[in-house]
Amino acid sequence: MRKPLVAANWKMNGSREFAERFFTDLNLEGVTSGVVVCPPFPYLSLVAQEAEEKGGFAVGGQDLSQEPSGAFTGEISASMLLDSGARYVIVGHSERRSFYSETSELVAKKFFAAQAAGLIPILCIGETLEEREQGRTLEVVATQMQAVSEVIDTDAWKRAVVAYEPVWAIGTGKTATPEEAQSVHEFIRAQLGQVGDEVQILYGGSVKSANASALFAQADIDGALVGGASLDAKEFAAICRAAV
Repeated sequence: MRKPLVAANWKMNGSREFAERFFTDLNLEGVTSGVVVCPPFPYLSLVAQEAEEKGGFAVGGQDLSQEPSGAFTGEISASMLLDSGARYVIVGHSERRSFYSETSELVAKKFFAAQAAGLIPILCIGETLEEREQGRTLEVVATQMQAVSEVIDTDAWKRAVVAYEPVWAIGTGKTATPEEAQSVHEFIRAQLGQVGDEVQILYGGSVKSANASALFAQADIDGALVGGASLDAKEFAAICRAAV
């Protein structure tokens, strides 16, 4: 039985004051899903301390280097994330792929590096609006997954999370219908083969408390990777409560 998971991606937002206020307001009473908060790198230790003191959620990074250490100015290694209290790390978010030209091959190396260090990667995959209109959604998703499959063994998927994020729905207010999302999630699970039933597959793309329940009711949607709505503690908690 897969346990639902809801992850907050704060992206490049927040401050120390914001983080402290967020956790003062965050009430996870009644939440049965797993919860992950992924803050900007400077606030990882602060959030990890909140997690240790209050419990109820884990901490994740928003990205990592594929390299373990070395002369890579500005980069963050998997071991540094672990040392700061992270348990998860987002890999291959569409903003990294589009704004920073991360290829599927690079994403696969980051996925491998995360697992090698003991982190749980949250692999983001998804198509652009143009690719969707061309009818290439499943092709794009399969290609992005295949790049990772080529550097890991099948069982490694059990120690990972997959997040389907249609690029056209991220930060736009547009959301795939529950049925559209379910169709892609079902395809992703089939691509995972014999371990598919053991892998959490999240949906991301303008998830809010208003649409969360309908999305989570789908058979193959195990939770969400939440962007903008995760900056509001009460809204984020409401999304978490919807994941049962």
